Amino acid sequence: MKIEVLGTGCAKCNKLYEAAKEAVSQAGIQAEVTHVTDLAELMKRGVMVTPALAVDGAIKIAGKVPKPAELAKLLV
Repeated sequence: MKIEVLGTGCAKCNKLYEAAKEAVSQAGIQAEVTHVTDLAELMKRGVMVTPALAVDGAIKIAGKVPKPAELAKLLV
């Protein structure tokens, strides 16, 4: 599974990145968690509100930072 946090590197984006890593740990799954900060890439994917979370290329969350437990449910 590939999980991408899409955002410019703001505090909320960084918080979502950390929450995503924690969610992977809580869910007990194997996943690659990356942080995409390239503005051109964000626009190409249609991300208008950051932070956003993509799972295997599909945008699942945008504009909010859920708790790791909420994210873990999304990943299972």
